[in-house]
Amino acid sequence: MHNNMPKKSARAHAPGRILLSDPAIARIPKIKQVLTAAGWTPHRKTPQHDDAVARPATASAQDAKAAWIGAGFIPDQPCPQLKRPAPLGLAIDTRGPIHDAAQPSDLEMILATMPLDDAAILTRAHKVADRLPLLKLCKLPALSAGIETANVPFVLVLDQPQSDPTLPPAPLATDQMREMLVLAHEAHPHAQIVVFSPNRDESGPLTGHFDGADSSPNVRLFTEPANPWALLEYATAVYTLSSPLGFEAILAGHKPHVFGTPWYAGWGLTQDQNPIARRGRHLTRAQLVAGALFHYCQWFDPQHKTLWSVEDALSLAQARQRAVVEDKNGYVASHILRWKRSHIRRYFGQTAMTFNDDPDVIARETQLGRAHMTWGAKSKAPLHIEDGFLRSRGLGAALVRPISLIIDDCGLYFDPTHPSRLETQIAERAQMPDHATARIEALIARLIAAKLSKYNVGDGCPPLPNGYKILVAGQVEDDASIQLGAGKVRTNLALLKAARAANPDAILVFKPHPDVEAGLRRGKVTNAHEIADIVAQDADPIALIDACDSVWTMTSLIGFEALLRDKPVTCTGAPFYAGWGLTTDLGDTPERRVARPSMLGLAHAVLIDYPRYFDPDTGAAISVEMAVDLLATTPNGRSQLAQSALAKLRQFRARFLGLDR
Repeated sequence: MHNNMPKKSARAHAPGRILLSDPAIARIPKIKQVLTAAGWTPHRKTPQHDDAVARPATASAQDAKAAWIGAGFIPDQPCPQLKRPAPLGLAIDTRGPIHDAAQPSDLEMILATMPLDDAAILTRAHKVADRLPLLKLCKLPALSAGIETANVPFVLVLDQPQSDPTLPPAPLATDQMREMLVLAHEAHPHAQIVVFSPNRDESGPLTGHFDGADSSPNVRLFTEPANPWALLEYATAVYTLSSPLGFEAILAGHKPHVFGTPWYAGWGLTQDQNPIARRGRHLTRAQLVAGALFHYCQWFDPQHKTLWSVEDALSLAQARQRAVVEDKNGYVASHILRWKRSHIRRYFGQTAMTFNDDPDVIARETQLGRAHMTWGAKSKAPLHIEDGFLRSRGLGAALVRPISLIIDDCGLYFDPTHPSRLETQIAERAQMPDHATARIEALIARLIAAKLSKYNVGDGCPPLPNGYKILVAGQVEDDASIQLGAGKVRTNLALLKAARAANPDAILVFKPHPDVEAGLRRGKVTNAHEIADIVAQDADPIALIDACDSVWTMTSLIGFEALLRDKPVTCTGAPFYAGWGLTTDLGDTPERRVARPSMLGLAHAVLIDYPRYFDPDTGAAISVEMAVDLLATTPNGRSQLAQSALAKLRQFRARFLGLDR
């Protein structure tokens, strides 16, 4: 994580005691936690002489002791599993409200006086500026309507709510809005003009300054909630009074026409109709991002109750928005074992979740708009759910809840006979923008430092002899990945024999699958010692990868974990990571895998793009970085004895009594 603390010299005064007497401030969820993380001492007691007084960012600039507090410049995302989630970040100003250009604010002083020339900061800022338009974060992701004009160039005019306290009084604001529309039409007489005037936000209905009377053959009033990034992507010009979307327009590559005096105007990145004389500095887009998002806004880590970087805040916002968008219509789930249902409901059931194997019930639910999901290959549902690749501390067969799951709308990632969503995402990562490369490099470094794997079980590494050592990864032999993707070598014994035949002088280290070691699944090799030099019972697979020179596998995830650690991998089957030019493939791999992603591109698809991550206690969506921190600091799940007893009871019920379905 990056140090994201603002430069104190650009602030009117440093954080200290701050009085939370304003009801609007008191209503901000977790406000005390966020202010404390930002260095303040919030209280509701009798104020002292030097105390600051917390005021809303929209309050007037009359109070000399005020600290104006508003939301950070990244929209907060809904998180239904949390009753009152903390804001992603806050904008705290000790000089004045940023909407009032009559006097400088802390933000203006940062943009006007800070050098903003640190190479490392600007490199990060470039990556954030490139990343934001791709994330398309917005306030109402679940309600965002489709945009019919998306493929037709148009001029975008941004309306603002009449209730917007940053605007002048209603008659003047309305006149300014209408003048802006007239000027846009005069400048673009033959263009389609779209007036974006959403009729609601997260707080409820809105009334803008335009109505049906402003529509004409060339002017379309767009009132449905929509993702503004989709509008900005196809707009040829943008007009605004002082909308926050003007900043997003700059990030989307526009030089918006600005008729008011918002904080982002006056720095050479806008076409200002009412320029502010004291703002004469010309900034780059990266400098504007660095000043506003790195030095001014302060981003809150809800996991550790500290500040963190804007990059981390973006990753959390991305995870939350993805959850809201994908889960908004609810699900009907079939063939889900009973012990899994509670956490699946907690993770995905923010709208509706029904568990039923009856085809008639499934048909009725899908007619209501619910998506049909099933576990693995148990039915031909449109969505297949599986454990993610950073799953837990403890085995799934031992009833330990997962921290990540995947939903695939194309197929099964472990079935090479058909495409999957993961396969598509791996191919797309053959090209990687700089911000994606930086993120996956940092993530892999954290994974390696924490020595994390899928299940995070095992106890170190046994002493190994000198020489070239090959780790042979055992698997569950009745696992679907073996049945569908193993090729000719389909058993652990056959894998051992193939590895020995190809490497007669190497030291073979055989690692049985932990489910097999625990007696929960099939795949035991009784004579493994006759072929392998070492049988690493109960060993940590990551320690073994580190200790060995290469890996042989049928389709095991250990092969992917070895690639992350730059170890050569030989596959006898066709796992999801084979066929891309990164492994030695002895079996057949799909001909459609023609893309050649780097290891970083493969890892980004597998660890970031494809899975979803959850706080196992609350069910809330989290970023992969937060999941890594949880796995690195959380002790193993149930005790080994309890895991074994409960898991064997579950298998008995499922296989012989048919009860655990």
